[in-house]
Amino acid sequence: MEKLTTVDGRAYPFGMKNVDTDIVIPAHWLKTISRSGLGKGAFEVLRKEPGNVFDDPDYAGSPILIAGDNFGCGSSREHAAWALGDLGIKVVIAPSFSDIFSGNAFKNGILTVVLPQAAVDRLLEVAKTDPIHVDLETQTVTTQFQDRFHFEIDPFRKHCLLGGLDEIGLTLDDVDAIDSYEAKIAVERPWTVPAVA
Repeated sequence: MEKLTTVDGRAYPFGMKNVDTDIVIPAHWLKTISRSGLGKGAFEVLRKEPGNVFDDPDYAGSPILIAGDNFGCGSSREHAAWALGDLGIKVVIAPSFSDIFSGNAFKNGILTVVLPQAAVDRLLEVAKTDPIHVDLETQTVTTQFQDRFHFEIDPFRKHCLLGGLDEIGLTLDDVDAIDSYEAKIAVERPWTVPAVA
């Protein structure tokens, strides 16, 4: 997982409320176990509408998505986070998220930022013309117009995102302790150690 410290750039001014995971990535895309290529299916139904924000060249490659309340509701499909990541989105800002989606996003290196509706409304306006800056270290979202919005984040999630640590990375952080324990067990209970062929 890549380290996430700051994210700068344009943001998709989406704003739709109650976007479920089937809207993020329709079910027929779930036949794959690969994360790559899912960005093509992200918001597929909405992208069929002319003038949609996801195909607007002004927002192409935007690393931030500004959404409405209850983003990511519906099924627990991790493919929703995979599709956003493949689309290049590193941060989703909304008034609230489904717990399961928020967890899946975190495990895939995507920061979910909860802000009050008034702050989201302001960012939706700014995103139409100007970039937005997200700083995980200071837990702020700022604009060049002196807007500054503070967000809360679980300290463990913050630590993992800043360090680029997924479950494997966290385990590898303790490799010395693991090796020491395994060496100790090999001496104290040698019958538990598999024979090397």
